[in-house]
Amino acid sequence: MNGIFIRWLTLTGAIILTSYLLDGIQVSGFVSAFFAAAMLGILNALFRPILILLTLPINILTLGFFTFVINALMLKTASGVITGFDVDGFWYAIFGSLIISAISWLLNSFINERGSVSYHRVDPATRYPKRRQPETRPQNENDTIDLENKGDDHWE
Repeated sequence: MNGIFIRWLTLTGAIILTSYLLDGIQVSGFVSAFFAAAMLGILNALFRPILILLTLPINILTLGFFTFVINALMLKTASGVITGFDVDGFWYAIFGSLIISAISWLLNSFINERGSVSYHRVDPATRYPKRRQPETRPQNENDTIDLENKGDDHWE
């Protein structure tokens, strides 16, 4: 349960940061952004899968870019329901949903399944193990064949 609350706060922070970056998205305060994040979470959980399934043919034709339109629709719907959270137009909704998704993804990448903030550094030496070198054995002069004698040498 702790993880959901932390992700909710990261989405709230992403909405506030997006309102500072884009003039067409206004948030009156933290509480409005908090409830907008809750509404976006509910809309994305309930309606987004249905919309993606219904628009699957056009989504395939546009190579998935129509998903940005669906995200913008969710953002506009949340702004219509929550007072104090306004999105001025369609293009602001498109760019806002892109920025909110990018910021939210970046912040959520530091949160593990239990909801705590963590960063796992991968050691490059263990990430890509070295190839095992073939064993070398000492050379013996009896192991060589003299090709100039055309096979006159014999093995011992």
